[in-house]
Amino acid sequence: MLAMRAHHGDHTGTHACQTVAMNYRHAFHAGNHADVFKHVVLLAVLDALKRKPAPFMVLDTHAGRGRYSLASSAAQRTGEAQSGVARALGLHSNSEALVRYQQAIRACNPDGGLRVYPGSPLLAAMALREQDRLICRETQSEEAQALAALFAHDRRVQVQAGDGWAAIKALLPPTPRRGLVLIDPPYEAQLAEFDTALAALGEGLRRWSQGVFALWYPIKRGRDIQRFLRRAAQLPAQDILLAELLIRPDDSPLRLNGSGMLLLNPPWRLAEELTATLPELLQAVGEDGAAQRLQWLRREA
Repeated sequence: MLAMRAHHGDHTGTHACQTVAMNYRHAFHAGNHADVFKHVVLLAVLDALKRKPAPFMVLDTHAGRGRYSLASSAAQRTGEAQSGVARALGLHSNSEALVRYQQAIRACNPDGGLRVYPGSPLLAAMALREQDRLICRETQSEEAQALAALFAHDRRVQVQAGDGWAAIKALLPPTPRRGLVLIDPPYEAQLAEFDTALAALGEGLRRWSQGVFALWYPIKRGRDIQRFLRRAAQLPAQDILLAELLIRPDDSPLRLNGSGMLLLNPPWRLAEELTATLPELLQAVGEDGAAQRLQWLRREA
């Protein structure tokens, strides 16, 4: 297993964004509407955790390589960033969460263009404080090596090459005992991946009942994920919040029509922040028939 810690104190931030990374599979979709939604929510969760001075840990189970070139042939071929992050950047926002996301994207593109898109591990690292920690798992060795190089001088970050699902059993509970597990699998197994995700969430909660867990999931046909949502509502978390953004009607199995975030033990006031944010996201990236949903699957007093 590749495990890498830097030996210097330099933090990965704007400098890491300025060098354009080579693309990999996700480069076809980097900066699309699903990335925008996922990363706005991610940064909102991290900002909520930072309201307390105590340190926290972030585990990114399916991290990727950390940054993507929007000038690559893959990104140019699909053009998905133009209907995703480019639109989100062009929106005059009153939402703190969306403004926070816009600032992070612009920090990675200081020349004012849009050539680089930061993945979730880079966005998380940019948001961390000195006392916080980030552990990234990536199963593809080439991507893990690229990610390790990205964080070569950031001692807050550890990169591991290995199975992201296994990380939940291997690394939880963490030290410190506050923090977030971000689960963003590729869903190569289609609907079967939902069963794997639910099992992993159950295992994670058994090991770390107070942890915040965020699972991203794709939406093609809404009716196909109803069983998953019913089972998710039975997970042994104190609070379970569901956020979804559909850019078009969820009626086709052949295309990504939207995505959701299942949030277990979400930080205080996150729901209120997303209430203000989702309508603006819908305005930015939505098409005809777009919709958004924010719903408590469970909420304990």
